[in-house]
Amino acid sequence: MSGENKTEKYQENTESENQESLEVQNGAEKVIETEKKRKPYALLLDIVVYALIIYTCLYLIPTYVIQRTIVDGPSMEDTLHNGDHLMVEKISYHLDQLKRFDIIVFYPHGRDNKEYYVKRIIGMPGETIQIKGKDIYINGEVLKEDYGKEPITFAGIAEEPLSLGKDEYFVMGDNREVSLDSRYEEVGVVPRKNIGGRAILRIWPLKKFGLIKN
Repeated sequence: MSGENKTEKYQENTESENQESLEVQNGAEKVIETEKKRKPYALLLDIVVYALIIYTCLYLIPTYVIQRTIVDGPSMEDTLHNGDHLMVEKISYHLDQLKRFDIIVFYPHGRDNKEYYVKRIIGMPGETIQIKGKDIYINGEVLKEDYGKEPITFAGIAEEPLSLGKDEYFVMGDNREVSLDSRYEEVGVVPRKNIGGRAILRIWPLKKFGLIKN
């Protein structure tokens, strides 16, 4: 009788262990099935996140925040030189935060034309500007500035008082003997809509790396 009880208990333990093993196996299979179901969604989520990051880096930031621009020509010497690489921020002009003497990038023939100029803001919206000899007058007062590489010898359309509209800027290059800027009719005053951004940092050449002081 004692041997039979032991046998029955052994069988019961074996059946219990088998049941537990089966439950564990079933649980593991369910976990694997759940992971298999979740894996495609996790992969899709990763793809979406990476796509958003790439889109932000390649399009949104260069279009609306900051981008690299290269100086072409000597018109901004001695401040900037041909081949200098600049970082241009694109927020200031949207927020009406541009100031006199800021260096800006703009499209003289409209944004549909890829040609751009790099010049310094001299006249602000609503002001009247006039150039007499080597002096620049703003609203009848001489503008105190020393950005010009050489004295002004050409007044152009600013020889007579020139009134700027509420969204117009008068710009000049620092190398005023060679700069094609707002003094010339083919450039003229710059409407805000044609401004691409404000130069804030020179990143090349490395020996001149640093913020652009206005």
